[in-house]
Amino acid sequence: MDRRQFLTWVGVGTLASSLPVVLAACNPQKDTETASTPSPDNPEIDKSVRPDGFQAIGTVEELEQDGKIFDRATSAQPILVVRNPETNTITALNPTCTHAACTVELDAANQVLACPCHGSKFALDGKVLAKPAPEPLPVFETKQEENLVLVKVS
Repeated sequence: MDRRQFLTWVGVGTLASSLPVVLAACNPQKDTETASTPSPDNPEIDKSVRPDGFQAIGTVEELEQDGKIFDRATSAQPILVVRNPETNTITALNPTCTHAACTVELDAANQVLACPCHGSKFALDGKVLAKPAPEPLPVFETKQEENLVLVKVS
């Protein structure tokens, strides 16, 4: 084997061995957070879809206590419910980043939704504040009915 052939094989081997690392870096990370469960003080929340298309995601107490309601199991897509303290409005959105499909996290101190993968930032209403995310987060219609937070997922 001559020197040129040896260096070619070393280069191909190095490139091939680094490919899994590159693919893993751009792959969405799995969220270890579990779906929300009914609160202990109200375990009988009916989370089925109502005739008007709304579905109970959690209670106002859960939202006030945790600052968010994260639900991965109730509908076909994950739902994150947050309250904007400036306007006192409740917003439900799909927390999947539009850049690399990572799950955004609530940064309550800065009142933004931050993507842990590539640094995108979103306003609490889903609008892009910092790229590389190309589009805003999808927003669902919400309403509060007594103690329940309802989201229209269909």
